[in-house]
Amino acid sequence: MAADAAFSVTEVTSIVIPPAAGSGEIAATSETVASSAVAPPADKRAFPAPAALPTQETPEGIRFDFNDGCRILAPEGKWRIRISDIDTGNIVYQTEIGAGRINSSKRYFVRFRVEAWDGEKQILRHDYDARDRKVLVQFPVGTLGDTMGWFPYAARFGEDHGCRLTCAMAGWLIPLFKESYPEITFITHEEVKPEEYYATYSIGLFFDDDARIHQPCDFRQVGLHRTAGYILGVDPTEAWPRIALADDSRPIAEPYVVIASQSTTQCKYWNNPGGWREIVAFLKAAGYRVICIDQKPFHGAGIVWNHIPHGAEDQTGDRPLIERARWLKHADFFVGLSSGLSWLAWAMEIPVVMISGFTHPTNEFATPYRVINYHACNSCWNDVRVRFDHKDFLWCPRHAGTPQQFECTKLITAEAVKATIKRIPGFRG
Repeated sequence: MAADAAFSVTEVTSIVIPPAAGSGEIAATSETVASSAVAPPADKRAFPAPAALPTQETPEGIRFDFNDGCRILAPEGKWRIRISDIDTGNIVYQTEIGAGRINSSKRYFVRFRVEAWDGEKQILRHDYDARDRKVLVQFPVGTLGDTMGWFPYAARFGEDHGCRLTCAMAGWLIPLFKESYPEITFITHEEVKPEEYYATYSIGLFFDDDARIHQPCDFRQVGLHRTAGYILGVDPTEAWPRIALADDSRPIAEPYVVIASQSTTQCKYWNNPGGWREIVAFLKAAGYRVICIDQKPFHGAGIVWNHIPHGAEDQTGDRPLIERARWLKHADFFVGLSSGLSWLAWAMEIPVVMISGFTHPTNEFATPYRVINYHACNSCWNDVRVRFDHKDFLWCPRHAGTPQQFECTKLITAEAVKATIKRIPGFRG
């Protein structure tokens, strides 16, 4: 009998009877919980909690749903309950229970079958079917690039299942999507009413999920955006989100290039000391105006601070993302890092020159203009042996405090970036 951490059970009056050896069923053990990418305070969840009680009910009083896993609540009685994975043909759990709860530890999409018997009489056989039912997909707040990459998979889930899809995300992101997806309801986390939903799925980066509770495969192996496809059980092939602009006019008449040089941690920066200065001068010599659309003109921590590149025009500030999207849509191309504005540029379907060494190219969207130097240490973000520390602005897991710190981008030369830019069709140089 194979061991599996598929289900946890809280008993009220009865004793769990595990599947018999040799039955072909997958035994259950106690649930374990993996941490999310950005660990919240101990008393705060990363996502809104599901309803206290499962939202679907049978005439006999058994409640079930698929919010935060497959959940079953049995009243007083003598029940035999079985949970199956329809697509694999596995019985993942079966027990006899008096009164109590069963909750899967697998929180990603599984097409479950829920069955229950009262003695020999089957009183419940329900196959997961989200058609015309309310389903909630939750995105973490505070991230631009992650949500840009993940959202198309939620839209694909809604199309595949014909459900009434609600997406909960940061309020400042909603205007990017709302007009292009009228069939989807957009709300903030504070507006979630969990008792309304048949199923709920939470999308995130789960670094410590060794038991594969929140994701069927490690996001570092399949790509930051494609992990949402695996969590939601849809085709993981990447696709752009649709962005509608209220003002679609060109912001300036002259040819221009948009750049973004800031990020949330130093390993994401282009750490070549003169790199940006050379690239801005190169672009201006080719006849482009160079527009910087970072949120902040300077950013850093401690004694390390990064400033807007010399010679770039300053369009930084706390401006709506729709305004930044307008700048991007009409740009000849974009030059940036593995950061949120690169994902927004990708969504606007313009050429993206991405300068990154701490991530492997499979981590982000496909672009023929990716710049990486494999002679240097690289791709630590996608190394499952190391754990990214969001609190350490100078995080460098292999070479911190040595001359090799951040060599992944120190050794990306301006000449390599220029050569990549020259390959863009229509480049004016």
